[in-house]
Amino acid sequence: MHFMEIQLDIAYPKSPPSVSADVPYIFDLQWSINSRLKDVVQQFREHLEKLQEFWSILDDIDRSLWVVDAKQPSRSMSQRQINIGNDCFIVLSINANNPRSLPECRFMGSGSFVDSLRNIWQRNSRKWAKDKPYLENLTCLLETQLPRPTDGQKNNLQVECGICYAQCLPVDDELGAKSGSGTDYTCENSTCSKAFHSVCIGDWLRSITTTRQSFNVLFGNCPYCSEPVAVKINNAKM
Repeated sequence: MHFMEIQLDIAYPKSPPSVSADVPYIFDLQWSINSRLKDVVQQFREHLEKLQEFWSILDDIDRSLWVVDAKQPSRSMSQRQINIGNDCFIVLSINANNPRSLPECRFMGSGSFVDSLRNIWQRNSRKWAKDKPYLENLTCLLETQLPRPTDGQKNNLQVECGICYAQCLPVDDELGAKSGSGTDYTCENSTCSKAFHSVCIGDWLRSITTTRQSFNVLFGNCPYCSEPVAVKINNAKM
């Protein structure tokens, strides 16, 4: 779920509105005297679609590597600090416009371990291939398998809902028994295993035209891996 803030100039609609959102960069708003706010929304949706691959790569990194401070990262962030062991880290800067390109990589730490990895990265940088999976490229360039998060760390990374990015739902009487509850639905795809509040993913599935409903179950696709999901819903909300 993404939110966009629109501020109208006093000369609107002659002057374009200003737009802000939790994205790595704001799109170049196309505006004319005949434009309306619905055109801004449409351009924002198209911009989000272009960013899906960028976010997918970041989610894959968060899920598969030992990312420092990965809890609830802002969707505008394009950097990840990764623990590579021996009290050393790499900071990857992913290009949101071209997410499969070679990222900028900064090495943090002291000693021969970091110096060696820095030299290996520089020597192998030409081996980066856009058609390869991102993590495979990292392994190839660094000539080592980066450490994965421990089970405890992995669980901590997945307690936030993949839709609202919060650990718990708000305390709200309208949510009934779900008020203040944590994530209670997990994607069954073992390579994804993204956690959600059933309320959140239910609302998200309702917004997708291809979602089917049978009694109190919604059938659709995971917003992260696109594998089939079946989510029980509270019919009282329908």
